Amino acid sequence: DVQLVESGGGSVQAGGSLRLSCVASGFTSSTYCMAWFRQAPGKEREKVARIENDGRTWHDDSVKGRFTISRDNAKNTQHLQMNSLKPEDSATYYCAAAQMTFCSGGYSFWRVHAYWGLGTQVTVST
Repeated sequence: DVQLVESGGGSVQAGGSLRLSCVASGFTSSTYCMAWFRQAPGKEREKVARIENDGRTWHDDSVKGRFTISRDNAKNTQHLQMNSLKPEDSATYYCAAAQMTFCSGGYSFWRVHAYWGLGTQVTVST
């Protein structure tokens, strides 16, 4: 069975750091585009960062310079290093994997075509 399992969420004060991890199983994750999405209460799910199968990355402007996505294909794992956290970063963070065709697409594509984890909560307090 395909599984994506996130870990590393928690509660931190503004300015702090967290490192999210996602372990994939049941498919060849090294050939997939991997991404992190987040969803705050009452808001739509949004893509935060993605990493292509060749290692190229993209980060949303809201997190650029603070968050860094990475992957370790040997361990079927991807990470999201989050530094200088802000209260507006508070959300449930989801790991996702999709075929490269859908890599640059928005949530409307990923919602249908991707594998998803169950999410991990990140809370940033002032």
